[in-house]
Amino acid sequence: MVDQLQGTWKSMFCENFEKYMKELGIGRTSRKLGCLAKPTVKISTNGDAITIKTKSIFKNNEISFKPGEEFLESTPGGHKTKSTVTLDNNSLIQVQNWNGKEITIRRKLVDRKMMVESTVNNVICTQTYERI
Repeated sequence: MVDQLQGTWKSMFCENFEKYMKELGIGRTSRKLGCLAKPTVKISTNGDAITIKTKSIFKNNEISFKPGEEFLESTPGGHKTKSTVTLDNNSLIQVQNWNGKEITIRRKLVDRKMMVESTVNNVICTQTYERI
């Protein structure tokens, strides 16, 4: 499953991102800038470790992890969180916990596009990426 997601992806479409960021407690200015960003995501593996690098004109972020093992992460929004990533039904599912919130980020391949669905409380943001 991870093999299908390996490579470099460019954001093409995003739905509900500002509302999602607001639910996370991100300030208005950062939300406006975040909506302008068209990030590039590179997913790679080294043995059983997976690395996800996200780059945009505003922020860069990198996480490396082994599926099923909890790790500490600094989010692009500046939050410190405990995260766990698992593989389930052809999806890479990341769960973050911080400040009493649980965020779920599901990455999966749909029609040769990477779909990223991020959920906090009842707010869902969907991002569509194309392989470059």
